[in-house]
Amino acid sequence: MAKIRLGMVGGGKDAFIGAVHRIAARIDGQFDLVAGALSSTAEKSRDSGLALGLAADRCYGSFDEMAAAEAARPDGIEAVAIVTPNHVHAAAAKAFLARGIHVICDKPLTATLDQAADLAEAIGASKALFILTHNYTGYPMIRQARDMVASGQLGTIRVVQVEYPQDWLTEASEASGSKQAEWRTDPERSGAGGSTGDIGTHAHNLACFVTGLKVEKLAADLQSFVPGRRVDDNGHVLLRFEGGARGMLWCSQVAPGNENALRLRVYGEKGGLEWAQEDPNYLWFTPFGQPKRLLTRGGSGANPAAAAVSRTPGGHPEGYLEGFANIYAGAAEAIRAAQAGGRSAALDVLPGLEAGLQGMRFVDACVRSSRQDAAWVAL
Repeated sequence: MAKIRLGMVGGGKDAFIGAVHRIAARIDGQFDLVAGALSSTAEKSRDSGLALGLAADRCYGSFDEMAAAEAARPDGIEAVAIVTPNHVHAAAAKAFLARGIHVICDKPLTATLDQAADLAEAIGASKALFILTHNYTGYPMIRQARDMVASGQLGTIRVVQVEYPQDWLTEASEASGSKQAEWRTDPERSGAGGSTGDIGTHAHNLACFVTGLKVEKLAADLQSFVPGRRVDDNGHVLLRFEGGARGMLWCSQVAPGNENALRLRVYGEKGGLEWAQEDPNYLWFTPFGQPKRLLTRGGSGANPAAAAVSRTPGGHPEGYLEGFANIYAGAAEAIRAAQAGGRSAALDVLPGLEAGLQGMRFVDACVRSSRQDAAWVAL
């Protein structure tokens, strides 16, 4: 089976997430990176493309140039990965969607809710697919947790606790030359939400993905602890889900001792689940009134939902890159089905426009609530 011809926007030299996307796209041998507009300047884009082995005539100076040129080639790209800062997502995605090129976009959807609405129109008008890389939804034990909730093993969901603390912005890294910190703390590029947009959206998405619930209202207390920082670096959020479930979300990038400590706990009338991203091959399940059970990826307690996205035998750790690769594998399946005139079931679990819109509404509501002294606001 021929590989899907892939292009990339962003992800050039010194860009962490671009390398992650390229590795994820290669793991299952479904994609071939053949073109790129990898940086904000033509020179840097060309240098980055050549370093990756791209042909010189397919190293573009801008995403507009790339979209037009690739659409005109008989061997042009079939899909594009967008891995730029948030404020570029909408314009770049629209350029490719308008030409029928499938889009795989890093999260969050955009920098602002207005940009998200504009992009939603473009997605609706295009025959191409739009997939959002909320990569934690690709972890096997997260797929199992989602399946267990959907099958009723926890009963009606009552309480959802999710947190994502980091410590890398405890000091003003944006003032010391860190490119990753610079754009993430610039509201013109990241959007109004700092930690809420960067990692809070991951926590929010994970809670909704596993439970199948949507947040109806929230009350958010956001802080910018580092002097001079223009976006939040810590947030405490109370959540009210549809159907009556309640929740709490904590996101922080100023919590020393935490690297990527994403953690989810879900409690229903029949039992509870606990999962931690830094130990992702394990899922704790506690039926009410019974001993806690440790379910392992690849072990006897793993269900078909987990097995479908596992690659190695039990006891061999799978994690961040493999979870990301599961998003790309699902995207490849969906793209091939679309090219054949059909629809893949992979789209039922892959994050897309609706997940992106929910994330943007979450960030917008957090900012609005915090400005009103943590008042309850609707999404």
